[in-house]
Amino acid sequence: MKDEATTPEDLAVMFVERANARDAKALSELYAEDAVLAFPPGSQTTGRDAIRGVLEQMLAHTGEEFRVEEPMPTVRHGDLALTSTRPADNTGGRVQVARRQPDGTWLRIIDRPEIRRPE
Repeated sequence: MKDEATTPEDLAVMFVERANARDAKALSELYAEDAVLAFPPGSQTTGRDAIRGVLEQMLAHTGEEFRVEEPMPTVRHGDLALTSTRPADNTGGRVQVARRQPDGTWLRIIDRPEIRRPE
């Protein structure tokens, strides 16, 4: 398992690895201190610590294994990157904005996941 994202595309793979390890702390470290997570649907969570709390709840209520999904082409502009995947659960699109850090690694700054709601 990688410790740091050296490309914006690494973040999706690292998210799956850390989610399957049920490690909310390690998951939250993929986000910048000032990141925004649009989850649960219809809400926004701001800041790494608050995002960690949401991720802890998500992992506690999700028994399924996460899978790496088909990536869409990354769009880059300077130190920003727009990444997205085609969701395996047909929920629409998952979209993230990542920012290159001064050390060259990448962290998510905006994340809008979509997950299937219980029926």
